[in-house]
Amino acid sequence: MSSTAWTVEFIHFVNSSQVRLEALVGRIWAPGHMFDSPDFDSSDLRLTTCTSVIMTDPECWTDWFDRDDPAGDSGDWETLKDLRKENPGGVCDIPLQIEVRTTAGLSVASTGNVISVSDTTTGFICKNSDQETGMCYDYRVRFLCPPDFCRPKVCWTEWFDRDDPTASGDWELLSDLRKKFPEDICEKPLGIEVVTVDTNIPVASTGQATYIYSPTVGFVCRNQDQSCHQCFDYKVRFGCPCPCDD
Repeated sequence: MSSTAWTVEFIHFVNSSQVRLEALVGRIWAPGHMFDSPDFDSSDLRLTTCTSVIMTDPECWTDWFDRDDPAGDSGDWETLKDLRKENPGGVCDIPLQIEVRTTAGLSVASTGNVISVSDTTTGFICKNSDQETGMCYDYRVRFLCPPDFCRPKVCWTEWFDRDDPTASGDWELLSDLRKKFPEDICEKPLGIEVVTVDTNIPVASTGQATYIYSPTVGFVCRNQDQSCHQCFDYKVRFGCPCPCDD
């Protein structure tokens, strides 16, 4: 079997798992596919691209809220209307679930309290008048939101093109770009995007192998890794936390 270089490329984000694969025993990896190859020899495959493995989004829960105290009042009212007033931006527009516990960590079921409301539309209400003891426990609530609610907003920089592939390749390293553009790139980029300078073709669509493709390191295409021995000229930009998320 002849030596084959497979490339798998797309925009990298820090919160996805970043993996450099040099050899894959018994399997072949192609864009969007991995399949067994019983005749495969690991020495025949080298992936020259730093690939990202898409991970399932973790659940997106808000902070715990405890805005009301049942003592000396009508009960414990943790309504979405009041929580949104007191915590602007703290709860998504359409919560998927609500979780309620006492401030001591007990489940609602274990308290024996009669609950008036507990849903994602109104929030949570426990009325003292409904309890045999005449008093609700003190509760806290949180809400499950769509994954996008927990993702940081990304603001993209301008495009940068500091190098041409006339020598060893196209080197758009973050360290070099910061020297040339000291005020233009955030301290900890969340993402990187790379396209050709002349036609804006994403690097993943060019068929070229990349040596480095990382939001925290930058981008490198080496001429020696290409079948035609020449990289295209690329430009890069970085995804940074938007000012409102700082």
